[in-house]
Amino acid sequence: MATKQPADKSHFILPDLGEGVHEAELIKWCVAVGDTVNEHQTLAEMETDKALVEVPSPWTGVIESLNASEGEIVKVGSKLVNYKADGTTVENKSDTSDAPPDTGCVVGSVDDNMSVPASFQRTSAQVEQTSTQKSVATPAVRRIAKEHNVDINTIEGTGRGGRVTASDIESHTGIAQTTQMPLSPAAEQTPATPLATRVSVPQEGVSERIPFRGIRRKIAEALTHSLKTAAHFQVVDEADVTALDKRRQGLSDLVGRKFSLLPFIMMAVSKGLKKHPTMNSTVDDFVEEILLHSNINIGCAVDTDNGLMVAVIKNADKLSPVQLAEETARLAGACRDRSIDREELSGGTFTISNVGSYGGMFTTPIINYPEVGILGVGRAKERVLTKDGAFYAGKVLPLSLSCDHRVVAGAEAARFLHTVIELLENPEELLPTI
Repeated sequence: MATKQPADKSHFILPDLGEGVHEAELIKWCVAVGDTVNEHQTLAEMETDKALVEVPSPWTGVIESLNASEGEIVKVGSKLVNYKADGTTVENKSDTSDAPPDTGCVVGSVDDNMSVPASFQRTSAQVEQTSTQKSVATPAVRRIAKEHNVDINTIEGTGRGGRVTASDIESHTGIAQTTQMPLSPAAEQTPATPLATRVSVPQEGVSERIPFRGIRRKIAEALTHSLKTAAHFQVVDEADVTALDKRRQGLSDLVGRKFSLLPFIMMAVSKGLKKHPTMNSTVDDFVEEILLHSNINIGCAVDTDNGLMVAVIKNADKLSPVQLAEETARLAGACRDRSIDREELSGGTFTISNVGSYGGMFTTPIINYPEVGILGVGRAKERVLTKDGAFYAGKVLPLSLSCDHRVVAGAEAARFLHTVIELLENPEELLPTI
């Protein structure tokens, strides 16, 4: 069985702060040694791979010790805070190494006198289910159990809803985990990145040193992993958006606010993904499966002071241009002030990266793994164009599509991009009611 923690509330172990998060950087302590804290009071602000998170106290108590320094990387499952009991020092009864490192709730025995935040808590029905029925676990975890000749139904799960995790199997068997699950698109599946290689770095004239931590490090890991895993190739083309630009201006005048071309591009991409479902898929390399999705969740790359973040607009195909514009603006603002919910940074099935507003033309974007496609959008420019032998002043939008060649054939990528371009060039098909 996974090792249980004491119920005396002597310490608080850092729980899983989001799906797949196995470490976080301590940004700021909000309490000090000797402080009396209330249940749900914020103990610290921590930065995961994508967002700032406030870590609440699971109960009322007096802080005996803070077990990490600001700027330190803290592993999930490590003791974050020690508490005093009834005003006296309580000797810790378990070592950090005994704690399951991948838990979706506050680690501790839950009894009638223990108050745990609802986001970390398992219900009694869930606990009963894990003991009387088959264990809940992903295929990847079941494979790990099989490799270690372990009956997964005999293991008590510590994940969300009583789910058995890979760490539970490790704790149960006492064997170091040699197979790592792909916990998130940014999960480390390679032992090291080029960032970790020591090379000769010029030291003269350095004006500032910025720690390669938090979201910057995770972005670098995710991009490196994508390039090492997905077989990237690009298809580039241009769309004549002259007529669409007039529709855009008409909508701006009608609504009373300025719109960019981005929400219309999202609509064209959504319709294209329905016609070419292979493009709306993700790859689970651990179980060697390609997952085709019926829902269309468009990721939108957002430039922030901390690096590029991808906010996800769920069910984008069901939204109007105005709704898409409003949701994009809301998510972009939340990314930049780091208030965005983690759930809004995951679950994407296809991504759009718009570099046109910064002056770029064509780009070769890196796939947002485990997705299989990303569309790079350049700046629309006025040009002299020809049609039916006549010259006219028009607007041309450059498009760059990057795909994973393991899943998407070159011809299919070209057909998808052609569909998107046709929709952009024929706004009456894209926007029949406007």
